[in-house]
Amino acid sequence: MIGFIIWIAGVVFTVMCVLDIFKKNISTPSKILVSVIVLLTSWIGLIVYYLFAKDKLEVWFNK
Repeated sequence: MIGFIIWIAGVVFTVMCVLDIFKKNISTPSKILVSVIVLLTSWIGLIVYYLFAKDKLEVWFNK
């Protein structure tokens, strides 16, 4: 049961993360690339995104 709750939390946080990525002012291929990386790396990708990369994506992938 606890595993299911953790899985649901991961799905919710991942959807929130991907929506946040698509709100950024970067090119569409960059948005897709970052979203796929976050989806493939699961919890580690979420942690890295929210703690480190969230504010730096627009600098890294400027148009």
